[in-house]
Amino acid sequence: MATKALTIPFELREKTGTSSAHALRAAGKVPAVVYGHGVEPQHVALDAKAFDEALHHGGRTGIVTLSENGKNVETALVREIQINPVSQKVFHVDLQRVGVHESVHAKLPVVMVGVARGVKDSGGVMDVIAHELEIEGPADELPDRLEIDVAGLGIHEHVVAGDVKLPKGFKMLTAADTTVVVIEASRTASQVEEAALPAEQLQPEVIGQKSEGE
Repeated sequence: MATKALTIPFELREKTGTSSAHALRAAGKVPAVVYGHGVEPQHVALDAKAFDEALHHGGRTGIVTLSENGKNVETALVREIQINPVSQKVFHVDLQRVGVHESVHAKLPVVMVGVARGVKDSGGVMDVIAHELEIEGPADELPDRLEIDVAGLGIHEHVVAGDVKLPKGFKMLTAADTTVVVIEASRTASQVEEAALPAEQLQPEVIGQKSEGE
């Protein structure tokens, strides 16, 4: 499901540099750069509270509207977010200008839906290999995630990128044979299977041991 457009107030930054960025953060702003469409990158300051709210309502993958002095200026996608490792607060943001209906590339998180048959009935383990997939489609229709129904998967069965259903108008950019999720036998199940083997199959070969008749 595509996310609705979210508005984030911003103001142009007259000064750049470390001291200026510190002052902005202290004032409840987030330093950011807006680039794209053949225009020189702009250094701006986003309202931190509005940006945080946008992230919680799908702004991480959906289109956002940048507003200056109450007037909508342009639309963009959030391309990179830097997080302060100590405070865990947003440190810096990169935004890419996009037209509302422009075709864009985006990496979206994948979410597994349902309980795999191999997990429920055979005690297997679900192993998610690819946590995000890259797709291409209209910016204003970007979903916030890609859902994969795993209910029918048995032991040793998997889903590749080419199997993932996409919204109308989108195409997969990640290689079609990329494994996204696989159901594996649990270690316990493997051990039980090994214990059921004939004893002679479990005896290790001794290097240098003479066979009978030598």
